[in-house]
Amino acid sequence: MTEPTMGSLRELQKIEAELKELEAERVAFDPLLAEVEEPALALESQVSSSRDRLEQMRTDSRRLERGAQDKQARIKRLEERLNQVTNVREEAAVQTELDLVRRAARTEEQEVYQLMEQVRRAETALEELDAEAEAARAEVEPRQAELLEKRGQIDERIAEIRVRRDAIVEGLGDMERRVYESFRDSGRPTFVAHLTADGACSSCWGVIPLQKQAEIRSGGGLMRCEACGVILSPEPEPAGEPEPDA
Repeated sequence: MTEPTMGSLRELQKIEAELKELEAERVAFDPLLAEVEEPALALESQVSSSRDRLEQMRTDSRRLERGAQDKQARIKRLEERLNQVTNVREEAAVQTELDLVRRAARTEEQEVYQLMEQVRRAETALEELDAEAEAARAEVEPRQAELLEKRGQIDERIAEIRVRRDAIVEGLGDMERRVYESFRDSGRPTFVAHLTADGACSSCWGVIPLQKQAEIRSGGGLMRCEACGVILSPEPEPAGEPEPDA
């Protein structure tokens, strides 16, 4: 394997480590955003529930009002009928029915009044709750915008790194690409390690057979550690750029 190819694999190893770190950092924003937004969401949920209850109360109020109006119309018809009766028996029957309808109408009108009062109080409470929710949302938005901006910056960085990674992968040979992709898909953080001076894999510290050591040091192609499977390089990472832990 040529030194440029080994350098590309090492660069991909660093890129994958950086991507893993950035992606973990990005995921950490989700609970932060949820925590920041929780007070506003709780109030908005209460507003929604209160609005639904208020609408149901209004529906019930309209139903009771229609019922009360129907009874008033029935009372009027019975009063007209009472004025037209021709005998005592019929008068008694009409009067009895009229008294029953009047009592029912009074009861229903009282229910309408009580429900309308409840609607009025619920409307006032909803206005106050809605104002609280708007204030909470206004308080949340600056911190939420700050977190979203930071997360967006991480997304941009991730996208940039992925473009650079894809460009490097495009320059690999078919075999090197397959090996790299197998390591990436497995989630293993280390896929390139150097052969130490005493002939060991710097990833698992297993001793490499002498013949294989010679082939690795002579650049004899894609050589992997039989113990841990990493690609072995004859040269360590450049100074100041340590290999990631396995």
